[in-house]
Amino acid sequence: MIEVRSLSFSYSNGDALFKSFDWRVEAGEAWAVIGPSGCGKTTLLYLLAGLRQPSLGQVLVRGQPLLRPRLETGLILQDYGLLPWATAFENVALGMRVRGAPSREARERATGWMERLGISQVAGHYPAQMSGGQRQRAAIARTLTLEPDLLLMDEPFSSLDALTREEMQDLLLALGLGEHFTTVLVTHSIEEAVLLGRRILVLTHPPIVQAQVVENPGSGEPDYRDDPTFLHMCRRVRGLVQGATGRAMR
Repeated sequence: MIEVRSLSFSYSNGDALFKSFDWRVEAGEAWAVIGPSGCGKTTLLYLLAGLRQPSLGQVLVRGQPLLRPRLETGLILQDYGLLPWATAFENVALGMRVRGAPSREARERATGWMERLGISQVAGHYPAQMSGGQRQRAAIARTLTLEPDLLLMDEPFSSLDALTREEMQDLLLALGLGEHFTTVLVTHSIEEAVLLGRRILVLTHPPIVQAQVVENPGSGEPDYRDDPTFLHMCRRVRGLVQGATGRAMR
């Protein structure tokens, strides 16, 4: 699905984040990306989305060089990106209407995803009238109505309280996204990375030439949070991130 070839990226001030970096993501895989602040997690996601371009090297999606954002890629951000003057339903249907989908198709698909994500009861509410979890569900529904084959998520649950965050994590697992999409999740949370990432990419301080890949086969299993393997994997990933930061993490 994704092939990063000899990617180098530097900001205008000359600071290099990536240098001849290679990475490969197969179709249907669920990845979590974690590492110290400022290591380039979000920049990598924007490179995969086509919102930034490499200084050198290439990003290929389905074998094609990524020169601009592609219609089949969905991006979910932590600030939701909902229009405050539009209702939940209007926000969910917005992407399809922007792309010129017939009104009936946009309505049916938006309604279907709102029902599946449990927010039909707030279809007529504006974002200010909705809880954080409901707003995030609306943002997810808006993305999924577009039927992406690649789903990129940048700290999508970071602004939610702990219980709502767990609820949203469980929702993603229950949706069975791996059956339909390739997913890449950027997070600062070790527990979230271990819960949602079947494979975990641990970035170090830049410039990043290579990164550690952790296989996490328990991700997606029922009650994985309560499994001793989950705690063991969290300790392992925490140790790798501590090694990258040079300091202990909570």
